[in-house]
Order: sequence, then structure tokens, then C-alpha cells
Amino acid sequence: MNRTEKQQVVAELRETLADATLVIIVSQHGMTVAESTRLRRQMREAGAAYRVAKNRLACLAVRGTRLEPLAELFRGPTAIAYSEDPVAAARVIVDYADDHDGITVLGGSLDDRALGVPDVVTLARVPSLDELRGRLVGLIQAPAGRVAACTQAAGGQIARALAARARQDEAA
Repeated sequence: MNRTEKQQVVAELRETLADATLVIIVSQHGMTVAESTRLRRQMREAGAAYRVAKNRLACLAVRGTRLEPLAELFRGPTAIAYSEDPVAAARVIVDYADDHDGITVLGGSLDDRALGVPDVVTLARVPSLDELRGRLVGLIQAPAGRVAACTQAAGGQIARALAARARQDEAA
């Protein structure tokens, strides 16, 4: 790779990471190509991305940006997981790391805040925005459903009482 190509890679990586809300640096010791491909596919499905970059070029890409503290994590075979969703990349990486020995979370960044390994794991356990919206809709609908059930139950009781009274009148 010549100097011009390296500059293009650094510029592209800098732009990509600048647009990302969440950036996670992982160590990928002993991952096979098939495992890496499977991880990339899972990341894409979650709306995130996974990229292997040369450490020197990655350090140049984060220099002078909000991600500069991550430069110290680029040691050995590393890769970058990133997403605009603040949870997507963390969830996929942590779940994948739990099942595979070849990948280890080193740290990350959420907006302007540096994240340690425990922070990334905690972030991965947070429900997604869609899940939270679903829970909120369920909470909002629950009282209305209870009111409807109560009014139906009360109406049914009145109807049964009237029917019983009518049977008593007919019997008499």
C-alpha cells in the first residue's frame, strides 16, 4: 500500500468513526476468516459495522478527534466495531465474545465518553430503543385495557342480575 492509499484509508476511517455514536475496540486473537465473516454479518443485521484496520492507520485516524484516547488500545491484532445506534454494536460484540474465545473487548467510546470493558458490557445489556418503545406503549395501553375490562365486567354483572330478576318475576 503506497502513501496515497494509506492517506485515503486514514481519511475514510476518520470520517466513518466521526459519524459513529458508539465505537468499540476489540482484540481478535485467533479468529478465523469464517468467524470474522459471521461476525460482520451479525453486525450488519444489527445496523452496525465491524472493520479490521492496521493499528498505525487507525491511530492516525483517531488523532485529533474525540476518539484519541482509544489510540492506546490499538496494540496487537485489533478491530473496530461501530454503530450510530448507541447499543447495537455493543450488544453484538459482547454476545459474540461470550460465545467465542477469539475476540475480547478492549474498550470503546460513546459520543465523547470513554468506555472501559465493564461499561461496554453494561451498555450491551441495555434494551434497544425499539424494545423500550414497545414497553412504553404496553404501559400506556395497560390502564385503558383494564378500564375496558372493568366496564365490560360491570355491564355483564348488571345484565346477569337483570336476567335473574326477570326469571324470578316469571316464576312468580
